[in-house]
Amino acid sequence: MKHLVLLCGALSLLCCPATQAASHFPDGTPIDPWFEQARPVDVASLGRQFVVTDCGVVRDSTLVQTEALQAVIDRAAAQGGVVVIPEGVYLTGSLFFKPGTHLHIRKGGVLKGSDDISNFAIVDTRIEGQSLPYFAALVNADHADGFTITGEGAIDGNGERYWRSFWLRRKVIPKCTNMDELRPRLVYISNSKNVQLEGVTLRNSPFWTTHIYNSERVRLLGLHIFAPAAPVKAPSSDALDIDACRDMHVSRCYMSVNDDAIALKGGKGPWADQDPKNGGNYNILIEDCEFGFCHSALTCGSESIHDRNIVLRRCKIGDASRLLWLKMRPDTPQNYEYITVEEIEGNARAFLFVRPWKQFFDLKGRKDIPMSYSSHITMRNIRLDCDRFFDVEQAEDQYHLSDFTFDNLRIRAKDTTCNRKAVERFTWEKVKVEKVD
Repeated sequence: MKHLVLLCGALSLLCCPATQAASHFPDGTPIDPWFEQARPVDVASLGRQFVVTDCGVVRDSTLVQTEALQAVIDRAAAQGGVVVIPEGVYLTGSLFFKPGTHLHIRKGGVLKGSDDISNFAIVDTRIEGQSLPYFAALVNADHADGFTITGEGAIDGNGERYWRSFWLRRKVIPKCTNMDELRPRLVYISNSKNVQLEGVTLRNSPFWTTHIYNSERVRLLGLHIFAPAAPVKAPSSDALDIDACRDMHVSRCYMSVNDDAIALKGGKGPWADQDPKNGGNYNILIEDCEFGFCHSALTCGSESIHDRNIVLRRCKIGDASRLLWLKMRPDTPQNYEYITVEEIEGNARAFLFVRPWKQFFDLKGRKDIPMSYSSHITMRNIRLDCDRFFDVEQAEDQYHLSDFTFDNLRIRAKDTTCNRKAVERFTWEKVKVEKVD
C-alpha cells in the first residue's frame, strides 16, 4: 500500500490495553465478530473469469468502449463470474454490475472514465441526501449481494475536465450547487450486503469517489484513494460517503482528496427523518488508515440525520483541515451520538470543529428550526499539532451538545482557547494543550 505507514509503533505511546482490545462500540454494543474476520477475496473461488480483451474489448486508451464492456458484464451475470480488466487503459462511461458479478483489475490495468458526461446514463440514484434522477457513477452495483472489487489496478475518473468546468461555472454563478455542474461519481454501491472493495486505487473522481448507500456489511481494505488539491482542485471529491448504512469496516486505506475523507450521509431537509429513503449510519469502524490532504478526516453531515456507534481509531493524520467535524445543519433534524476518535497522531488545522452548516439552507416552508443534537463524543489518546484546538460555536437555538469526553490528549496549538460551557457535561482527564507560535 503506497503511503501507508506502520502505525502501531508510533501510536503505542498513546494506547492502553483497554483501547487496543476494544470489544464494544461506544454505546456498549458488542462489536460483531464479522469486524475481525477481514481476509483477502479469493478471486479464483468467484467463478469463471471473463477477461475483457478475450470478449471483444480492445486495448485502446482513446476509444470509449462502454457497450463492449457492459456486454462482458452481462455475460458474467448470466453465468456468475468475474470481469477482469487486464493491463492497459480502457475508456468507458457508466457500467452496471449485476448480482453474481465481480470486478478484478490486474496490475497495470486501468478502467478510465470518459470526460464526456453524455457517456453516462441518467438513472434513479442517490446523491447529496436525496433520491432523484441523476448521472450514474462510473462503476455501479445495485442489489448485488457479495459484490467485490479487487486487484492491484486502478479506477480513474479522468476528472480534470469536470473540475475545470465546475470552477468556471462557480465564477459565473457563485451560488450554483455541486450538482449543477453535471459530473459522475466514481463508484456507487447501493442496497447490497457483504460487499468488499480491496487493494485497488481509486483516483481523480469527477465528484464523490466512493458512495455506499443503504447497504450493510461492507468492507474497504487497503484502498488508495486520491484526488488532487492542486494545480486544479478536485471539488467534492470525498473519498468515502457512507449513506444510511450499517456494519461497515474501513481498514488500512490511504485517503487524500479535496473534500472530506470520510463523510457520513443519510438525508437532508426539515422532514428528512420522515422519509423512508433516508436513514442513519450505525456500527461504523474505521481503523489503521492514513489521511493526506482533506477537509476533514471524519465528518458527520452535512446531509445526515442520525449517526450512532462510529469509531475512528489508530490513524495517522497528514494534512487535514479538521480531525472531527460535526456539521450542524439548521434546516435538518440531526442526532450524532456515541462517536469515539482515539489513538490518533498527526496534523490538522482544527482538532474539533462544530458549527452551523448553512450552505443551501432551505426550510421548505417549515416555520421552526428543527433542533439537533450531538452527544457522547469521546476523543482520547490523541497527539496532534493544530492551528486551533476547540473550534466550537454555541447555537442553542439550533443544536445541543452534551456528554463530551476528552481523555489523554497531547495537543500543540496556536489557539488553545476552549469554551467548555459550549458542552453540557464535559469530562476532561489528562488533557495537555500547549500553545505554540
